[in-house]
Amino acid sequence: MTATTAPSPAPSINPMLVIVCGCLIALIAFGARSTMGLFTAPITEANGWGRETFALAMALQNLIWGIAQPFAGAFADKFGTFRVIIAGAVIYAAGLAMMSLADSVFLLMLSGGLLMGLGIAMTSFSVIMASFARLVPPEKRSWSFGIATAASSMGQFVFAPLGQAFISGFGWQMALLLLAASVLFMFALVLPLRAARGGVARDETELEMNISQALSRAVSNASFILLTLGFFVCGFQVAFMTVHFPPLLVQEGINPQLAAWSIGIVGLFNIAGAYTAGVVGGKFSKRNSLTLLYLARSVAMTVFFVLPITPLTAVVFSACLGLLWLSTVPLTMGLVTVICGTRYMAMLYGIVFLSHQVGSFLGVWLGGRLYDQTGSYDTVWWIGVALGLFAALMHWPIKEMRAPAFSVPGSAQA
Repeated sequence: MTATTAPSPAPSINPMLVIVCGCLIALIAFGARSTMGLFTAPITEANGWGRETFALAMALQNLIWGIAQPFAGAFADKFGTFRVIIAGAVIYAAGLAMMSLADSVFLLMLSGGLLMGLGIAMTSFSVIMASFARLVPPEKRSWSFGIATAASSMGQFVFAPLGQAFISGFGWQMALLLLAASVLFMFALVLPLRAARGGVARDETELEMNISQALSRAVSNASFILLTLGFFVCGFQVAFMTVHFPPLLVQEGINPQLAAWSIGIVGLFNIAGAYTAGVVGGKFSKRNSLTLLYLARSVAMTVFFVLPITPLTAVVFSACLGLLWLSTVPLTMGLVTVICGTRYMAMLYGIVFLSHQVGSFLGVWLGGRLYDQTGSYDTVWWIGVALGLFAALMHWPIKEMRAPAFSVPGSAQA
């Protein structure tokens, strides 16, 4: 099958309005979930659980998010982003609300694990960025991915201290209900995405194929596999830090307020990091940029852990980590688009993201399990350092060009 499809007609709504609303949705979706580390101590203490129990629920959340992401992406590719986000917001809010009632391990796993994982998958920046890719020309896609990722980071910066303020002022149960209400605000933001659905933009080099063909050709491509393996590491590192970094700092004698702000600082600096990564990805090699990012993460983690942990080093490390935090996302999604095109990018990025979330599951769960066994996060921390070096090696051989299986024979490879 070698027929191509002409680019879709221009959307009937201002693309900038879609980008702004999409960024605000990404801000809320990522921001609410980034507060989960703040609930580790109050929920486990209220129910007499070990940290492994809460960590397992958060690990399950990440795993469900990853498993559901390809399906959410496929539905968004076929039916449009609007419907997926509406359903996702309802599920997400229900998970947060039910979590406030979690007095059993089963209810915690159902609410904070299963429902929140599904809701996040359906409202995440992965789905948002797919809609952006169909609105902007190829030369601006990496920039738009950076904008969406930066908005997610702004959510982390806004919601981390806000979540701590909710807990301090109203208790952890009411804090979860307030977060649920904030998620429902997505209803007011998703309307422009409905109007902008339009067709699916493809250029003349993209090969026409169905969804099963796209999936089988992607998983047979060596560069796609290497990218998928490398993104596993990103998930391990980021999820471990999100859930366990604040309690690690508290254990080292850092004030709980500063520990909460540390995640906010990561989010603040990642606004600059993610936006810069989007710009850099549009001008320079995405593969080389990802290699350097993973190497830099390992160096930063090593330096922080061998130095005495103080308020100053906590703030400086949080800032450095923020510059490297989600900067991998626009570059990784950009490579998926380069290798496989835009037609099924939401689904195919979902496959790569599933690997990310398997890493997230292991990072969160191992952090909790080994802490309960040893009273320390040291082992998981050094695993994270080693995995960063592994990810750098995985990205180096990637071919940054359209895979022949996704290209019209004789077309230019880009």
